[in-house]
Amino acid sequence: MPKTNDWFLCNREDFTPAYLKSYDEGLLQDKIDKALKLLENCEVCPRKCHVNRLENKKGVCLIGRHAKVSSFFPHFGEENCLRGWNGSGTIFFSYCNLKCVFCQNFDVSWKGQGEEVTAQDIAEMMIYLQEKGCHNTNWVTPEHVVPQILEALPIAIDMGLNLSIVYNTSSYDSIDSLKLMDGIVDIYMPDFKFFTPELAKFYLGAENYPEAAKEAIKEMQFQVGELKFDEDGLALRGVLLRHLVMPHFLNETEKIMEWIANEVSKDVYINMMDQYYPAGMVLNQPERYNQITRKITNSEFAKAVKIAKEFGLNRFDERAKHLQRFIHH
Repeated sequence: MPKTNDWFLCNREDFTPAYLKSYDEGLLQDKIDKALKLLENCEVCPRKCHVNRLENKKGVCLIGRHAKVSSFFPHFGEENCLRGWNGSGTIFFSYCNLKCVFCQNFDVSWKGQGEEVTAQDIAEMMIYLQEKGCHNTNWVTPEHVVPQILEALPIAIDMGLNLSIVYNTSSYDSIDSLKLMDGIVDIYMPDFKFFTPELAKFYLGAENYPEAAKEAIKEMQFQVGELKFDEDGLALRGVLLRHLVMPHFLNETEKIMEWIANEVSKDVYINMMDQYYPAGMVLNQPERYNQITRKITNSEFAKAVKIAKEFGLNRFDERAKHLQRFIHH
């Protein structure tokens, strides 16, 4: 479990998931109504496809009226502060509003592997994961299905849902959708991928990704602040920011870390991830994506961590023991 100080500790007995407060105050239905309105001329994400998803029309994300789910289960591969000892209750939503050429879940994000689900189905998944003992409900790739997830919440609450909610995102979120999640989400987990628009266009299929991600992460930080833990080291509320270190692109890491330190907070909890490997379109077209056809080296990762520390960032996820020597030195 992460080392922390009293400033980042919360008493679990005093903690109530944000959405339960919104539900009790009668705010949840209004959020659902506004979210469904976004589907009518779709502006759920920064793509702003302007198709009527209420009539099952589909834009870039290829999801119409109903969400699709590829899998749901207690996940033990997340950060320690999320997985704990019983797992993080992950629900993997199919398709994505990005087109990352290196996606390690290509069949889900590009091909849409999974089954169409109703609000009742999503609610039952959340309750199932709670009954399995999971420490939280972890919505993976929710950016394009915010309205559909919100629809499920009151059903799940009536069934007894009381877990904290993790919003596990690429950061390609619209501010309108995130404002609807204010008072709903307890833990935001954005992944900041690229800082340069040209690279974002080439590798993610979205030139406006960097600007959208910056706005989104600032909004998340405004809503929930720095990540705080209970006495057992489990995350309760705040931002947990991920960054996948890429081969040949330490300059992108530098720009992202500088921006976080100067524009968000030096106390942001960061998972510097070293698990990049070539997948998806990179395997199909290695000549086109020749800069990212290998894993990163230990030296590259050490430099990435050093860069972050030089900007004054000091809260790192220490899940992998072999990474601790980079963090502590």
